[in-house]
This record gives sequence, structure tokens and C-alpha cells, in this order.
Amino acid sequence: MEYIMGRSSNDATDRTHEQIREHYEIEKDLAKQLMGASKSERRHLYASLYDELYKRVSHHPQLIRKTSPAETQRAIDRQLKFLSQFLTKDSIFVEVGAGDCALSFEVAKQVKWVYAIDVSEEVTRSEDSPPNFQLILSDGCSILNTSIKANVIYSNQLMEHLHPDDALEQLNNIYGALNAGGCYVCVTPNRLTGPHDISMYFDNVASGFHLKEYSISELTSLFLNVGFTRVDLYALIKGRQIKIPIRMIYIVEKVLDAMPTKIGKMMAKSSLFRGILNSRVVGIRQ
Repeated sequence: MEYIMGRSSNDATDRTHEQIREHYEIEKDLAKQLMGASKSERRHLYASLYDELYKRVSHHPQLIRKTSPAETQRAIDRQLKFLSQFLTKDSIFVEVGAGDCALSFEVAKQVKWVYAIDVSEEVTRSEDSPPNFQLILSDGCSILNTSIKANVIYSNQLMEHLHPDDALEQLNNIYGALNAGGCYVCVTPNRLTGPHDISMYFDNVASGFHLKEYSISELTSLFLNVGFTRVDLYALIKGRQIKIPIRMIYIVEKVLDAMPTKIGKMMAKSSLFRGILNSRVVGIRQ
């Protein structure tokens, strides 16, 4: 373990300080390009800049970290355990940012139809997709054909990777793609416990490919502004997902935000607050 700019680094790939610094400088430069690009330019930059990062940072954890099939299955099971409460055999389920589609394939066993949305066909290519599954390629903002309505839409670690304008546009599109009574389950890291990208070792605000990290209060406000009539929050407390009052989060985040940065982040990451600050946000369209 080493210490970088006062932060503890426990990099699973045992990279050196110089390698982590190199990764940070390259990703920060690429992120600036994405933030400064026009809407039309960003449509192709999302994929191309990530490709460039992986080519230039050969020691990137996602390139060299090995994940066992058992670990992958445990991650899917954790997500599915939470999602199952919103699913029925007649549900239309959409996963935005589906990646390898492993979760979507599992959900397909429980629902009527699954749409997996991603920007890359190569990442999601599979010869063994279920019969009630369809892959839809996206420009990063679009969701579904207007004739299709979903009961449950889900994204995991996606919103923070989008330009704030694109994130808002996507959120509007997600709302429009839901049936009455449908819900959007959004999992994204909390700004108050971050940064959560490579800049965690150097900055107090995300400056890498997490183009914007949000607090729960900020997310809730965005959800309500695009039309969601209700927002529920589910916190992981002692291994259980528990619905908690929004007002509780507002108060906690307001107090932590008012503290000096170092103290506020230390408190946010403590066992006392970490569970509720990493709540899953569920927007309901009524």
C-alpha cells in the first residue's frame, strides 16, 4: 500500500505511483476533450476516447484485473436480488449500458422481454442470447423506439460517465420510455464519497471519465424535474436494502457538504453514513 497526495492507494493491480499518475494525466486530458466537445462530436467520442485510454494505458486495471466466473455471478446475483422486487413475468425490462449483457440474460429468465442498450456491439456480442432478448445500439442518449414502453429500466455505474447535458437528455428519454407505474432504478456513486474514478488519488472532485458525480439530493431533483412523480431511496444497511426517507438524505448531505472538504469526505465514507449515501435511486412514473 502506498499514499498518493494524502490518499491511501490499494490498487488491486499493484501499480506503481508513476503508473497511476500516468493513468490520471491521460484520462484527465481525454475527459477534458469530451467535456469540451459539442453534442454531435460526443456521439462518437464516448467510444473512441475510451479505446484511446486503453491503448495508451496498458496497465489499466480493466485490462489486467482478472475476475473469476464466481465473482461475476455474485455481482449479478446481488443486482438481481434487488431488481426482482420490481419485476413480474409480464415485465418489459431495459438495461442501459448493458456491457456484456450477463445481467440482462439472467433477468430474461424472469420477465416477458428484455432490451439491452449499449454503445458498442462488440462488447455485447453473444451467440447465446435468450429468445426474449434484443440488443439496441445507442448514441449514448437515445433509449427505445417510441412505440416500446418499459416497466423497469435499470442502469448501473453509467450516469457519472456521461456529459451532464447528455445525462439529462438520457434521463428525459428514460422517463418517456416508461409505462405508467414503471420505474427507473439508477445506481451511481455519490459525489460526497468520491471521486470514484482515477482522480480519487489526486483531486477532491472527479476529473477523469466520471464527467459528473451526483449527490442523492441532486439526483432526486433531476428526477422530479423531468417528470417522475415519486423518488424512492434504498440504502444498504447491515446487508439489507431498506427504503429510507428522502428528507434524511437531504439533511445528511447538507451537513456533510457544509463541512471542510477533508472532514466531510472522511465522515461520508464512515460506516455511519456510507450505506445511506450510496443508496439506489428509484424514480416512479405514475
